[in-house]
Amino acid sequence: MQFNVAFIARALLVAVAAAGALGADFVWFSDANCAGFVIARNPGVTAGSCVSLISGGSAKFISYSGVPNHADFYSSGGSHDGCTNGPTIVSGSGAGCATAPAG
Repeated sequence: MQFNVAFIARALLVAVAAAGALGADFVWFSDANCAGFVIARNPGVTAGSCVSLISGGSAKFISYSGVPNHADFYSSGGSHDGCTNGPTIVSGSGAGCATAPAG
């Protein structure tokens, strides 16, 4: 499985940030542990936003920073499109690297 965030098309998870006024930053990566080629960047994502890849491609790893509460990550496709039907992963606050489940 992979991730989708609301500005990029073929990633398989979507992130909804519970961010503060300045917003949280999301970076989509090609390799494990949020390393390797940067596929896309979504800076300043504000609370309640649903972001996904719009340029095609896919990402299994998304780093996040500046998250004051949590961020929800949704599998793309099917019933989870548009950040619906419950998140696949819920991050904590601060910064980290979200990895899509196998599949």
